[in-house]
Amino acid sequence: MLSAEEWAIVALSARISLVAVGASFPVALGLAWVLARWRFPGKILLDALVHLPLVIPPVVTGWLLLILFGPAGPVGAWLERSFGVVLVFRWTGAALAAAVMALPLMVRAMRLSIEAVDPRLEAAARTLGAGWWRVRWTISLPLALPGMLAGLVLGFARSIGEFGATVTFASNIPNETRTLPLAIYSALQLPGGEAAVLRLSLISIALSLAALVASEWLARRHGQAHVL
Repeated sequence: MLSAEEWAIVALSARISLVAVGASFPVALGLAWVLARWRFPGKILLDALVHLPLVIPPVVTGWLLLILFGPAGPVGAWLERSFGVVLVFRWTGAALAAAVMALPLMVRAMRLSIEAVDPRLEAAARTLGAGWWRVRWTISLPLALPGMLAGLVLGFARSIGEFGATVTFASNIPNETRTLPLAIYSALQLPGGEAAVLRLSLISIALSLAALVASEWLARRHGQAHVL
């Protein structure tokens, strides 16, 4: 049985992950569409930048976020001066860190689903008089939807497990930024914290496993739909 404090940690982790995925979805979809359908100089560089958080240490990502979105950073200072928004040491900062770390996985899954849509179907719709937006809303996006949902689920799973960038940018503050990974790390530092580590680890494994199974199911469904 989880304690009230542990349930609060699970709820905070879920809220941060949902906000991270929801906020990064439009960016991920736009980047996936550009990388899948556009040809332009520097496309390889953009692709590399999008996937950079996957290969550099998460602490470096958190440090870069601190430089950009910290109180003295160009974006952070502007947000605080213009809107009174502070991200450092806040749960919103943890959501930003999780969104940045989840973005590459979301873009990759969505890009593959968009590339799998047959361009001949879109061309046929255009010849029948459908406009650009109508083709996208009625043909392209519905056919790519399972892959896009798989990307969202993968992004949620990655956000649940995010540690390095979050602790660097948002710190490890109880009831504010202490997500499941940070709570597990904190419990490991305490004498007799093994029981809490076990409970929180099982919850984390269950959530991540459910997300991965859902993502795989959606990906298979997406493949079957294109075969049919």
